[in-house]
Amino acid sequence: MKRLLLMLASAVALHAQAAITVTDDDGQTVTLQQPARRVVSLAPHVTEMLFSAGGGDRIVGTVKFSDYPPAARDIPRVGDNRLVDIERLLSLKPDLLVVWRHNASSRQMDQLRKLGIPLFYSEPHKLEDIPEAIMKLGQLMGTSQQAQQTASQLRTQIDTLTTRYRNRPPVRVFYQVWARPLYTLNERHIISDAIRVCGGDNIFAKLTLVAPSLSPEAVLQENPEVIVTGDRSDQTTSGVEFWKQYPSMLAVRRGNLFALDADLFNRSGPRIIAGAAQLCEKLDLARSRRGERQ
Repeated sequence: MKRLLLMLASAVALHAQAAITVTDDDGQTVTLQQPARRVVSLAPHVTEMLFSAGGGDRIVGTVKFSDYPPAARDIPRVGDNRLVDIERLLSLKPDLLVVWRHNASSRQMDQLRKLGIPLFYSEPHKLEDIPEAIMKLGQLMGTSQQAQQTASQLRTQIDTLTTRYRNRPPVRVFYQVWARPLYTLNERHIISDAIRVCGGDNIFAKLTLVAPSLSPEAVLQENPEVIVTGDRSDQTTSGVEFWKQYPSMLAVRRGNLFALDADLFNRSGPRIIAGAAQLCEKLDLARSRRGERQ
């Protein structure tokens, strides 16, 4: 009997040791008793992170626009990042949901949480948060070895950009999300951190809302040296063309209207670091134009 009790105690101890616990981007503790095998991604950038962490073959469901890497296009859809087909999601029998906190439906997420499905909220605010999140997702899926390798490579890329541009003269930047209606992003958004890493100054960093709407007059008053937006390859006209009707604006006068690859820059996943490298090059180009006659 004593031997049986010892065996049971050992089994309980091993089970406890096997539990995986991480903290998500909402500060919530996520605990799994074993690595996740059936993961549903509820945001395109999350899908990219899961693949980067070595768990692409564990994603059983995702949402609209989850198109990278190419293998993601074959994963069944359960809705988009605002509205999820709960019945379809449950039919996939997920043991982990990874959710974009910013756009997730609170009511639906509460419903899923009550059903006992573990949720990991993803909302990176800085470039350095991305490799950290990949490490955590690797832990949850039991793919830490690949996750660590990817995270190390991304940290090196971020460190290289930071070192290269930290002492460059500052550039006042307006980041345009949309032209009509006109939206920008404040300092809590990861794109603002990318601007900072490149030696830029987000002219609307201190606004209260993460994605505030603006009037063109507000931008004209700030007179940015650079205007940047993210454009998709299927767009026929760049969103920054709108500003050419204001030739007296510094950014227009110096030709500093830049459109970056939206697929790189508008998703808070691993590829935004490559997008940040593009941004840094554009801000350096703007610096080089300061001595040119206008």
